[in-house]
Amino acid sequence: MPAYEICYLDRDGALTYKFSANCAEDKHAKVLAHAMKLPACKQLEVWTGEKLIYQRPQPQEAVPV
Repeated sequence: MPAYEICYLDRDGALTYKFSANCAEDKHAKVLAHAMKLPACKQLEVWTGEKLIYQRPQPQEAVPV
């Protein structure tokens, strides 16, 4: 099973806590990340190795001026 690192950040983007999990696939890691999220956390990221596979909220796209 692939290993995932699930990270939670505050509104300033500072890491508040993280944990590692073994999940069968990316989808399971995403669901677990949401299930374990505390209300005080404003952002979450799911990593596998050096690859960011999921984050919420999504970064805002640049708006052309």
